[in-house]
Amino acid sequence: MTYVLYLLLSLYSAAPAQPETITSLHTANITAVTDSIDHTTATHVDAAVSFDDSLQTLYTSIGLEKYNLSYKVFKYAVIGYYTLRMQGKLNDKNLLSIIDFTKPSTQKRFYTIDLEHHIVKFFTYVSHGKNTGEDIAKSFSNMVHSNQSSLGFYVTAETYVGSKGYSLKLDGMEKGYNDNMRERAVVMHDAEYVSEYWIKHYGRLGRSQGCPALSKEIAREVIDAIKGHTAIFAYFNDENYLSTSRYLNLDQLLQNVNVTAKR
Repeated sequence: MTYVLYLLLSLYSAAPAQPETITSLHTANITAVTDSIDHTTATHVDAAVSFDDSLQTLYTSIGLEKYNLSYKVFKYAVIGYYTLRMQGKLNDKNLLSIIDFTKPSTQKRFYTIDLEHHIVKFFTYVSHGKNTGEDIAKSFSNMVHSNQSSLGFYVTAETYVGSKGYSLKLDGMEKGYNDNMRERAVVMHDAEYVSEYWIKHYGRLGRSQGCPALSKEIAREVIDAIKGHTAIFAYFNDENYLSTSRYLNLDQLLQNVNVTAKR
C-alpha cells in the first residue's frame, strides 16, 4: 500500500477522531509515514496517483466489483469519508455506507463497508423518495415537503422510536444539498414496502417521503451497526453536485494529510 492511503489508515484505523485530538493521533504511525514522505520526491500529482493506486488495491481486496459497486463511486465515498474524519465528525468504527442511486430500486444498492477489515457488512435494498422517481431515481432535493431523497454525505446520529418504529436520525453535511434533513425528518427506518415481495408484485420498491428506508428484516441490525457518527454517501451522477461538493476535493484532502502528518 502506498504512503498516502497508508497514512490515512494509520491516522484513523485504531483511534476515535475527535476535533480536539486530531493533532495527537497515533504519533508513532504519523512519524513513520512522515519519514517516508520526507524521503520521497513525489509531486502533488504523484501523490494523487499513489492514492488512486492504493485505493484500487483496497477496492479489489474488499471484493467490491462482485457487489456491482463501481470503483468511481467507491473513490468518491472514500475521499468524503476521510475528509469527514479529518474534521472530527466520525467515530472509530471505520464504517462507510453508500447508497448508489444510479441503480434501480429493484437492485440492492445500500452498502456498509468495513474499511479496517476489508469486508462488506451489509448489502441490501433501500428506498428513495416518492418524488425522486418510480423504480429509477431521477430527482433530488433538500427542500422541506419535497418528498425527495437528498444527495451527498450524511452522518448518522441518535436512535429513537417514533411513528416509523425504531429509527436513526441523520445529519446532512452539505449545505444546499442535504442540510435540511433534521427539519425534513429524513431518517433511516424499516418499511414493509422494502422487500422482494413488493418488487415481485409492483415492479419496484415502495417509496418514502425522502427517507432511506430498509427492509424490516435487516433495518435494526444496520441501524445498530452504523449509529453514532458514521458516514453515509448518497451518490447520483449529478455533475453539479460532483463538481461543487467540498467533500469530494481530493487535492484538498491530500494537502491536509501532509500537513497533519508533519505536525
